[in-house]
Amino acid sequence: MQLTDVEWEFIAPYLPIGKYGPYPERLRQQFEGVIWRFRTGGQWREMPTEFGAWSTVHNRFRQWRDAGVFEALLEGLIAEAAKRGEVDLSLVSIDSTTARAHHDAAGMHLDEDVLTALEKAATEAEKARSKGAAAMNRPGRRPKANPEGKSDGVSGAGASSG
Repeated sequence: MQLTDVEWEFIAPYLPIGKYGPYPERLRQQFEGVIWRFRTGGQWREMPTEFGAWSTVHNRFRQWRDAGVFEALLEGLIAEAAKRGEVDLSLVSIDSTTARAHHDAAGMHLDEDVLTALEKAATEAEKARSKGAAAMNRPGRRPKANPEGKSDGVSGAGASSG
């Protein structure tokens, strides 16, 4: 991908230039190499040589990532779009991850006796589940036999072939 001169003029100030390099003319190639990598989904080693050595472009990407260049660039793009009045809120995404909360967090209020009864029922249900699991795992326990000719829904179990 080739950046236009206008695009590069916007991006270039966000990229740090070290004391010993990269040289500014190679900086643009390397940035375009990073764009190529994420646009195509190709591996770093598959990068065309027009962007420079793949290992150099990869190292430059890691340096920019660690320095927060991409976050700063994104914030700059958003600020520039806001200045122009081009911010489109239809592109805003909201995470749909949910987390269970205690009933008090949702504003649910229960009488103390109802809450106590619910907690007691939950404790008893957990004990019953624990006892059932312990009985199923008891050594020497034989599985329950199905009546002849009846399938228990498991493939091949109790079913006649033919």
